[in-house]
Amino acid sequence: MRTFMWLVTLVITGWAALASADGDKLRALPAGQLPNDVRLQPVKDLDGYFPFTPPKSKEEWEKRAAEVRQRILVSQGLVPMPTRTPLNAVIHGKVDRPEYTVEKVYFESVPGFYVTGNLYRPKNSKGKVPGVLFAHGHWVDARLSFETDNNLRQEIATGQERFEQGGKSRFQAMCVQLARMGCVVWQWDMLGASDANQLTSPLVHGFAKQRPEMNTIENWGLYSPQAEAHLQSIMGLQSWNAERSLDFLLSLPEVDPERIAMTGASGGGTQTMILSAIDPRIKLSFPAVMVSTAMQGGCTCENASLLRINTGNVEFAALFAPKPQGMTCANDWTKEMSTKGFPQLKQLYELLGAPNEVMLSRGEQFPHNYNAVSRSAFFTWLNSHFKLGEKEPVIEKDYEPLTREQLSVWDAKHPAPKFGDPEFEKKLLSWLTEDAKKQLETAANSGDEFRKVAGQAVATVIGRTFENAGDVEWKMGEPVEHADHAEVAGLLRNNTYAEELPMVVLLPDGWNRSVVVWLDDAGKSAIRQDDGSLKPEVNELLKNKSAVVAVDLLFQGEFLKDGETVKQTRKVKNPRESAAYTFCYNDSLFAQRVHDVLTTVKFLRTVHVEGHPTPATVKIVGLGSTGPIVVAARAVAGDAIDAVAADTGGFRFGKLLDYRDPQFLPGGAKYLDLPGMIALGAKPLWLAGEASEPSLGVGAKPTGANGKEQVTLFRGEKSEAPAAAATWVLEK
Repeated sequence: MRTFMWLVTLVITGWAALASADGDKLRALPAGQLPNDVRLQPVKDLDGYFPFTPPKSKEEWEKRAAEVRQRILVSQGLVPMPTRTPLNAVIHGKVDRPEYTVEKVYFESVPGFYVTGNLYRPKNSKGKVPGVLFAHGHWVDARLSFETDNNLRQEIATGQERFEQGGKSRFQAMCVQLARMGCVVWQWDMLGASDANQLTSPLVHGFAKQRPEMNTIENWGLYSPQAEAHLQSIMGLQSWNAERSLDFLLSLPEVDPERIAMTGASGGGTQTMILSAIDPRIKLSFPAVMVSTAMQGGCTCENASLLRINTGNVEFAALFAPKPQGMTCANDWTKEMSTKGFPQLKQLYELLGAPNEVMLSRGEQFPHNYNAVSRSAFFTWLNSHFKLGEKEPVIEKDYEPLTREQLSVWDAKHPAPKFGDPEFEKKLLSWLTEDAKKQLETAANSGDEFRKVAGQAVATVIGRTFENAGDVEWKMGEPVEHADHAEVAGLLRNNTYAEELPMVVLLPDGWNRSVVVWLDDAGKSAIRQDDGSLKPEVNELLKNKSAVVAVDLLFQGEFLKDGETVKQTRKVKNPRESAAYTFCYNDSLFAQRVHDVLTTVKFLRTVHVEGHPTPATVKIVGLGSTGPIVVAARAVAGDAIDAVAADTGGFRFGKLLDYRDPQFLPGGAKYLDLPGMIALGAKPLWLAGEASEPSLGVGAKPTGANGKEQVTLFRGEKSEAPAAAATWVLEK
């Protein structure tokens, strides 16, 4: 009697298998019917719906918060954190006013990359004073801009502004009032704005089309597949500039590190949410007109690959809990915040014992800006929490704005760096690449440190591990008996993620409880030859009493209506050729196929039917383009996979020149590329397609607990690899 029951879940659904036209292959679904898989729906974009579900317990939130915070850090290219090189800050051009001073500042966030802005300091302060980071959003020349007289009169008439003089610059108005309240304020330029033009505004905020001269395997530019594979983005650069801005603010001797606040509106609100979520040195946060369950940020500087997959801005704001956080809404995408998003934030704060530490200042009657009413809400919130002693509500006073010349950082004695230099852009990314590589290679030589840093980051890049692979169910068809084995097709249902995989299982007579998952570009039909018979290497596995499992990964086999293989992956409707517009919100196809491998392994490892044996070993063979997929799955599967045989074909994520390539993976090259994943999962591992041992590039060759080497390199012809892989897994 065949021991087929290990394949059956506790609830048998009684599906019947359907024979295909050749009478030998088995389908899981009727011809023309696609799997019921949520991933076949249109891809999500920045205008989707991004609700926040409050946790049920503090413990649940701590775990979730750590995952989301890690996602932010990885997506911004901040794991590992870039080396904090000397700021080399230059402060000059002081303007002295009765209650405050204003100075011009520039410093280097990385060597040669300048952050520019103005420093406002209160006069006659005693002791340590609060520090405020003020990030502006998408206002042209924000720090240096002035409102037109006609627009200002309209703003005064509608209650947005109060003064004909001070209202000309809401950016100066914010800083002046805070300085009058006794705060040191650092207001810096968003990339491509005002004095920060090493990267131009059209590149930073208006990028639309890939640049062939920047899309190269070496010395690449922003937005290229190589930049995305190394998690280098405009948003990441802005996050790093914000991080270094905090370093600069805290370097000032008069600033109190226990009273650091950050605020900003629109894109500045995005920067505020991100830095407040990842840096515990921020003690009070106030993102204005940005936190929402609706539109998440429309600019290239607000979207980074990996960032908002299964999360969004409300949850980013939630990461600041239980510290004091205020926010505003307006007649824009934030207008429903009072009923969608804020109640859930409030619920989280209540759970954490701080119900009064989160506040929404409603302003649906106003357009999208940081007006005097909103600024008053921030001043009052800050005054209350930092105990500044102002009468509440705090209302700003008029002032005399400084001119563009008085604020601009660059002058004859302090000449501006070259404007929009493409060679500088390449040099900047090269520095970031080498800095991360050096840190990771140092960690790789220690082994444990590399697994800690790169292992966690790769899990975020892939988006799933064996531990969170989901609840899996097998909907089995009717077995078909052969001379020496049984064959059954069915659907592997991942109930947690609403995914469904067509699968075929071959079970030999006298099964030895070993399972080999056989993966190739053709999906589950890869176990057969053109005439429908099983391939010799698959027959060899069955002959040696190993079961064989073959699966259609996403967009293989029964996922394809027309049978055509995928040559380019799907993208959002946004015509701008920035990968982040798609991959900020959606896993790449490569990552999704890794998920499918994990789903398969989870099934094999978790099926328990009383009275029947379960698999003792699970091994995987990956050929064709699935070789790298299997390597990646092994890197995040822990001990759930006993052995892997993969033909990588020498593949490297950093060599792809199309961000819509099916093998494209944001962050794939960051952690020493495929060799880094090989190192994370080498126990034991058979590899074809790797030219030489040094190509592993991650320090010493991995060894097992018994001191034996764990990596076997195959040197034969490519056509011999499948048979060699089968022979090797039989020995493990």
